[in-house]
Amino acid sequence: MQGETTTPDQAFDRNAIERLLRPRSIAILGASDRPGSLGASVLANLERDGFSGDIHLVNAKRDQIGDRPCVRSVDQLPDGIDAAILAIPQVGVLDAIRELAARGCGSAVIYSAGFAEGGPEGMAQQQEIARIAREAGMVVEGPNCLGLVNFVDNIPLTFIDLPKATAQGDRRIAVVSQSGAMAAVVATTMISRDIPLSCYISTGNEAVTGVEDYIGYLVDDKETAVIAMVVEHFRKPQRFLDVARKAIAAGKQIVLLHPGSSEAGRESAATHTGAMAGDHDVMQTLVQHAGVILAEGLEELGDIAEIALRCGTLPQDGLAVVSESGALKAMVLDASEKLGITLPKLTDEDSPALREALPSFVPVTNPLDVTAQGLVDPGIYGRTLHALNADDRISTIMVPLIQTDISTSSIKFTAVAEALEATPATKPIIVAGVDEGGTVQASDVARLRKLGVAYFPTPERVLRALARLASAKGGKADVTDKPAVDVGAAGPGEVIPEYKSKELLAPHGVTFSPCELAVDLASAKRITADLGYPVVLKAQSADLSHKSDAGGVIISIGDDAALEKAWQQLADNIAHHRPGLILDGVLVEKMAPKGVEMIVGARVDPEWGPVILVGFGGVTAELLKDVALLSPDLSRDAIIAEVLKLRMAPLLTGFRGAAPCDLNALAAIVEALGSVVRGTPGIREVDLNPVLVMPEGQGAVALDALISC
Repeated sequence: MQGETTTPDQAFDRNAIERLLRPRSIAILGASDRPGSLGASVLANLERDGFSGDIHLVNAKRDQIGDRPCVRSVDQLPDGIDAAILAIPQVGVLDAIRELAARGCGSAVIYSAGFAEGGPEGMAQQQEIARIAREAGMVVEGPNCLGLVNFVDNIPLTFIDLPKATAQGDRRIAVVSQSGAMAAVVATTMISRDIPLSCYISTGNEAVTGVEDYIGYLVDDKETAVIAMVVEHFRKPQRFLDVARKAIAAGKQIVLLHPGSSEAGRESAATHTGAMAGDHDVMQTLVQHAGVILAEGLEELGDIAEIALRCGTLPQDGLAVVSESGALKAMVLDASEKLGITLPKLTDEDSPALREALPSFVPVTNPLDVTAQGLVDPGIYGRTLHALNADDRISTIMVPLIQTDISTSSIKFTAVAEALEATPATKPIIVAGVDEGGTVQASDVARLRKLGVAYFPTPERVLRALARLASAKGGKADVTDKPAVDVGAAGPGEVIPEYKSKELLAPHGVTFSPCELAVDLASAKRITADLGYPVVLKAQSADLSHKSDAGGVIISIGDDAALEKAWQQLADNIAHHRPGLILDGVLVEKMAPKGVEMIVGARVDPEWGPVILVGFGGVTAELLKDVALLSPDLSRDAIIAEVLKLRMAPLLTGFRGAAPCDLNALAAIVEALGSVVRGTPGIREVDLNPVLVMPEGQGAVALDALISC
């Protein structure tokens, strides 16, 4: 991961970033004619791509480099240069930034490493760079970056030699990555697939500007339709969520690869919820809620971004597959079921156009098996594609083609291309090879790509990418109308015991069994007389988060004699397990009826904000981890939909003849907790474990509650 920085959350306006991405004047500090040097490489890139603006060279020992004049210091440069490239050693960077700021330079690219990632001294220098830049209004990319390339205007502010990007189009992909190496890798991948690029930006240590600033700029960039990102750490998560929502609302799609899903290094939390809601999980929940599509690797990042670009709209349920093998049909069906992809059922009776397109011996199914008929009757591909394109049940069409030899491959590729050239499809069409490494002509693939058809080596890669795209929320998740509420909570570091937690949460829609705090046996008897037996006794103290471990919970108390015995037993248990602990009192609670045990909780990440956890609970909650993390602003219907995706969800819907559970009551508790954590800034974690969900119409109650601040 790149080095940390403490740069304040400052956003640069569009014009400021424009001076970096579309400069009309460039200064190269550390200019050189020595082959392989950074200064020589960036100059060669600018000259190769025909940069038409002014180029100013700076080298303390040279008056001329090649046929270009060279000045010896920054103070000899003209005022107001748009972009400065710092191809100089780390030791000279800070002074250069000071001098550039004094000359009114609009932006700078710092290649050098050795700043925040290099220790305290480097961190201090990076912070000083940030201070100078903020005061001067100067955009700084890096340090520790590989620069950028504006592919639309052919402006390479990088020293690396990328392959020539020749693909053109009104819709392009922007690559934004903290890692310069990964930015170059993703850009190279796109170029190899003939995908038009708008820009590639490596943000490095992000001393001044980060991925959030560049995404904010790209919101209004007409050339950019898809943004492919590699981010190891979001330094300004709330700003990213904000600009991501704006980009998606503007019709752009964001695909994110975020390394770091392991739980290594995370400290144990006080609650079940905190233990199960890891940092990466929180990030994933909230960025997906904003509409961002997550990829699990570089290959998948490229695949999703390509389909998103070439297909134009997010493919939803309704995939049709035109294959050449019965075995492949079965494999596609298996993979689709695992990935949650819907393949509409097609038959001879309900698909007359498709039936007419096929020979009599080929039944209408989905996936379709046209056998080897395409070699003797290549027109079958065109007839089939046109019939499926006109079918309202179909949203996307995949055509896996066997590529065993180059001649038969070419017949099939040509047939598909000719059909689409004659009658362009209105739905996304994706061609996949079946035998990766099979002999297919590059010209055949290029012909398909010019028609907007994506090509992949295997159908498995297509299906994985389609599943990611189909699951994208597009920033339009079902949101609650329940307002946020502030319950007050407590000071930082405090743990609010159960009885106080319940007092705070109950007025806002979190339901509990009737209960009251007793300070002695006499008050316990009075409370029990009001509640009625059976009851539960629970020891109450902010220093006793896990009461059961200390024998602080006694259940199924059925009469006065049992109450007296339980009261003494509880006192003895606490004295044995926690000598010297003084209780606030003992909570006397009405014994709840039986129900399905769930856990509901919340975690407020200091950077990302709150998430809600819901899943199957009890003492095995952390072991089974059959839970889902949700954004705290979901509606009840959206909450129920997520709960029904859990592995053990059948236990809530009438498993083996049991009565269906009151899902609406469970969702109401989740919704209420979301309202509280959205509105109460002091809360760090909330744990409701277990929550009993009774049969439909009988409600749900949280049996325990713990708020940590």
